[in-house]
Amino acid sequence: MPDIIFLLIAGTAVFAGALVQGTVGLGLGLLAAPVVAIADPSLMPGSMLVASMVTPLMTLWSEGRHVDWRGLAWGLPPRIPGSILGAWLVAVLEPRLLGLVVGVMVLLAVAATISAVTVRVTPVSLMSAGMISGVTGTATSIGGPPLALLYQHSPGPTVRATLGAYFVIGAGISLATLQLGGQLTGEQLIAGAALIPFVIAGYFVSIPVRRRWGAGGIRTALLGVVSLSGVVLIVRALA
Repeated sequence: MPDIIFLLIAGTAVFAGALVQGTVGLGLGLLAAPVVAIADPSLMPGSMLVASMVTPLMTLWSEGRHVDWRGLAWGLPPRIPGSILGAWLVAVLEPRLLGLVVGVMVLLAVAATISAVTVRVTPVSLMSAGMISGVTGTATSIGGPPLALLYQHSPGPTVRATLGAYFVIGAGISLATLQLGGQLTGEQLIAGAALIPFVIAGYFVSIPVRRRWGAGGIRTALLGVVSLSGVVLIVRALA
């Protein structure tokens, strides 16, 4: 079992990330992955991939009817070769360098998430997003922003449900790829399972938050914290 200090630090980040993801459709990996990578790089990315599957499953339970299955049919297949490349990065990078990759990807993901750029949802853009998401999701557990950028102007339920379906299937592909490549450890699986109660709590808190305050203010504040976490990861890796 992970020690109590790790659980308190990572659990708090996972709770906040699940709250954001339950509100806007993504955020668990963005917020929690940098914290886990700082607390114990050896537990990345498997622990976060395990924990990150819970919120989308709960989202699909409540909003599954809004999934854009046609879009997923284009976006999911390229996730497989992307995941293979991501698993290779995990194999060749030391934990410290993987922390650097996580930090850079966090900042790029934040930039993409808040970008005013509109990218049309087409088969080409969906396949490109799926490929990129496979690489980043497997290597760093942060795979949502490429697809989220495409769906950012869709209705909230469509965004949350479609990203939820993608996260569940995509995380399964990434975990299988890491397992086949020998980069998935028992410690990562145990740590991910230990973080699940924090994910569930964050999701249930997100329901009244989503209804009462909306997503804008929460996302803005926490993206600032996420950006700071990414900077800290980069500084630690380069120090």
